[in-house]
Amino acid sequence: MILRDQAQFPLARRLRGKSGAPIADVFTFLSGLYFRGKVAYANAFARPVRGTSGVFVITPTRGLIDARTRIHLDDLREFAEVDIHEDDPRYRLPIERDARRLASKLSTESEVILLGSIATGKYVDVLLANFGERLRFPADFVGRGDMSRGGLMLRCVADRQELSYIPVAGAIVNGKRPPKLAPRRYAAGLQQMVTITNAHAQGRHKRNVVRAFWGEPRRLSGI
Repeated sequence: MILRDQAQFPLARRLRGKSGAPIADVFTFLSGLYFRGKVAYANAFARPVRGTSGVFVITPTRGLIDARTRIHLDDLREFAEVDIHEDDPRYRLPIERDARRLASKLSTESEVILLGSIATGKYVDVLLANFGERLRFPADFVGRGDMSRGGLMLRCVADRQELSYIPVAGAIVNGKRPPKLAPRRYAAGLQQMVTITNAHAQGRHKRNVVRAFWGEPRRLSGI
């Protein structure tokens, strides 16, 4: 839909305009609930080191990108031409470079929270090699599918309740499926509350924490 030359909805027009559109907005459109939950959660609970972005997007060709970075239609088409696979140097070399650079800026007490898939090597192999025990993920992700994770993260933002994290290294990533989330209605002001929560979280916590990475939208590159 967004790649069609005839697309005229607001996000498509921004993507074609001079200023482009934030990569987080574009990937949210492509991925739906899962990515929407990641964006809201990461913005609400990120506590970055001074001078470092707290929220990064894993891309097919550009490594780790600040979620606020604006992209254009040509960038999206470039992403769509490369599969996310740990053996493809077009993907692996940029993410290795950026992970290594970020790891050098973080203290040993910092945490890097992965909100993408931990069941495959395409993210974990590269990130774990650079962050080691600092690489963690939400324990409640085990056994949940993508949509359930997205819904869970949106609830955490609405309730102002951060998840607990466990190290990726040595973790059991395929566990018993938890009960389905009970249906819930959200007020129209959720996005405003997310912004307020983010400001509150940044002022309240003193630990240096970089959160969070997430993967590419599944509708790109045939994934």
